[in-house]
Amino acid sequence: MGVRFDLPEVDAFTRPYWAAAAEGRLLLRRCRAEGCGAAHHYPREFCPRCWSEDVVWEPAGGRATLYTWSVVHRNDLPPFGDRVPYVAAVVELAEGPRMMTEVTDCAEADLRIGMPLAVHFRTAPAQRSGGGPAVDGEGAGYATAVFRPA
Repeated sequence: MGVRFDLPEVDAFTRPYWAAAAEGRLLLRRCRAEGCGAAHHYPREFCPRCWSEDVVWEPAGGRATLYTWSVVHRNDLPPFGDRVPYVAAVVELAEGPRMMTEVTDCAEADLRIGMPLAVHFRTAPAQRSGGGPAVDGEGAGYATAVFRPA
């Protein structure tokens, strides 16, 4: 198998996010600064609203609504070409942040803005940039949050 373009680059900061995903849990970040409290996703080391560095990991409930989507009919990067057509989407998590993802298990004709969705996880084996299995210290593969109708 060649290089895949759907696997994350895990580092010390994002490792808790990917470890939780491998266990079937979605995490987001929440600011603890007085007067803020904003939740955000994608994971950052600071709050994008108030710039505080007082942010912590927090479990998300896994519920969302469909904000927008596009059906992708062609993608030449592995392994996306094997998945076409697929639904690239932005969902709004119940906790507030919006998240780029994919909607699965839903016919294109049934997609509706505001439709309720639930998270589930697509798994993939870990891999090195050269294409072979990765050695990441934990020996695990990856799980990516995707959504389907609730």
